[in-house]
Amino acid sequence: MTPNFTLAELTHTDHRTLDNTPNESEKANLQRLAEFLEQVKSALGGKPIMVNSAFRSKAVNDAVGSKDTSQHRVGCAADIRVPGMAPDQVVRAILAANLPFDQIIREFDSWTHISVPNTTALKPRRQALIIDKAGTRAFA
Repeated sequence: MTPNFTLAELTHTDHRTLDNTPNESEKANLQRLAEFLEQVKSALGGKPIMVNSAFRSKAVNDAVGSKDTSQHRVGCAADIRVPGMAPDQVVRAILAANLPFDQIIREFDSWTHISVPNTTALKPRRQALIIDKAGTRAFA
C-alpha cells in the first residue's frame, strides 16, 4: 500500500479462523489510512510503528467486543504502538505536528488509536481523547 504499511499488516488478526478480507471500499479507506500512517511516521522522526489492529471485519470486530460503529470496521482506524515512546508521547507528538487525524485516543496507557475520516468528503474532527478505567474524557 505504502513503503512502510502493507495490506497484510493492516488486515492482520489473531482470530485466524475468521475472514478479515476488506471489500473495495474498505481497501480504499485502508489506502488512505496507510498514507496517513506514513505522515505519522514522519512526525515521529521515522520511528517504527507497530500496528496492533487496523481493519476488522464484522466477525473480527464482534470477536474483540468492539462496537459496530468502530472506524476499524470501515478501514479508517489503526491501534498503534511506537517502541521507545509511551502512548502519551505519541499523542502529544501527533498533536504538535498538526496532522489531519479524525480521532486520536490514548487507550489504557497501552496503545494509541488513530483514524482518518470515514469518507474523503468529511473533514477531520481532530478529536483527542483518553479512554481508560476511569472512562472517556478529552486529552489534556
